[in-house]
Amino acid sequence: MARDKSKEACCGSGCKCCGCRLGLIAVILLIIGGLNWGLVGLFNWNLVTAIFGSIPLLVQLIYVLVGLAALYKIYLLAMKWQN
Repeated sequence: MARDKSKEACCGSGCKCCGCRLGLIAVILLIIGGLNWGLVGLFNWNLVTAIFGSIPLLVQLIYVLVGLAALYKIYLLAMKWQN
């Protein structure tokens, strides 16, 4: 029986969907973080604070999640380089 490569192509780690979802969430958070830093650098305007500024705990949580997403992607990169 032929191997189903569709799951392997999803994130490259051969996961069973849960890892793919986590990888997708991490990518979305990194895009949000990157766009936010770009806006801060170019226009001194913080998108996350503009949207959630009235809820400081939520702003902090978003920053923590973006940081965790970066650490997760660094981990995946390190694992890929070891193979």
